[in-house]
Amino acid sequence: MSERILIWGAGAIGGTVGAYLKRAGNDITFVDIVPEHVAAICGPGLHIFGPVEEFRVQTPAFTPDELVGTWDRIFLCVKAHHTEAACRALLPHLAADGYVLSLQNGLCETIIAGVVGPARTMGAFVNFGADWMEPGEILFGGRGAVVLGEIDGKMTPRLEALHRLMLQFEPGAITTDNIWSYLWGKLGYGAMLFAQALGDASIVDCLGRPELLPVWRALGAEAVAVAEAEGVEPKGFNGFDPAAFRPGASEEAARASVRAMIEFNRPSAKTHSGVWRDLAVRKRRTEVDVQIKPIADIGAKHGIACSAVRKLVDLIHEVEDGKRPLADANLLELIP
Repeated sequence: MSERILIWGAGAIGGTVGAYLKRAGNDITFVDIVPEHVAAICGPGLHIFGPVEEFRVQTPAFTPDELVGTWDRIFLCVKAHHTEAACRALLPHLAADGYVLSLQNGLCETIIAGVVGPARTMGAFVNFGADWMEPGEILFGGRGAVVLGEIDGKMTPRLEALHRLMLQFEPGAITTDNIWSYLWGKLGYGAMLFAQALGDASIVDCLGRPELLPVWRALGAEAVAVAEAEGVEPKGFNGFDPAAFRPGASEEAARASVRAMIEFNRPSAKTHSGVWRDLAVRKRRTEVDVQIKPIADIGAKHGIACSAVRKLVDLIHEVEDGKRPLADANLLELIP
């Protein structure tokens, strides 16, 4: 059965998911703020390429000011720091009984719910590797976990329907009654990817630097501690094991988890994080204030200092502001 879906943000995540759903026969419309990207999708089509698969789809695409109509399903795929503005822009296009699905990193579901309402908000955790390369061109570098859930933990008919739909993109997609566990798990892993973005080494090479194990332990431990203070038991995925970063966990447990993350990332054609591309290639600000800084802000409410996370945020801002060049040595400053 064909489903009618609006993909708001046709970059790495939205473009990849939308292209697969379009190819599967669904009625997909894209919205993106880059006119050249919109023109490419409408013209020669959106080209997905890389080691996973290569294909091209043509489908309607618009800039936000051009869009007309309402949808029951809107998949939000913008960078975390654009979430609120995007939600306010899409609100007139969301049906009264529809929902917005966050396909983003961070805790964006809380921002979405504040604009469209909790009942019209659904959550997801994604960890596949993709990069927007240029207008109309997206690299799909490697598959990864996809988890779907209601933000209130209920297992609903609309969640079941969403799951059936997303299986057309990721055959291993699952549903959960605790999407926050996965989102907090991704924050721990995501902090490590932000650290990688401070230098030039790939994800695999950066994680493999033995002198940086204390950095991974510190960042992971702070994210896990804050999650647990919030009453959330973070879930592991694709090599990241939250238990290995809990207070009291052994150095060997952390080392084993890092090795597993390396092995997961090794086959991917996406060698560097999207954060690194923002800094090194696209020369734009990152999601750090909305994705990573909240770990420390929420931690402060529980009396958890999160000094490693705060230092990481400061270093990212220094690179964004042109006060610090990208260099592998930057990561040494994160060693406790």
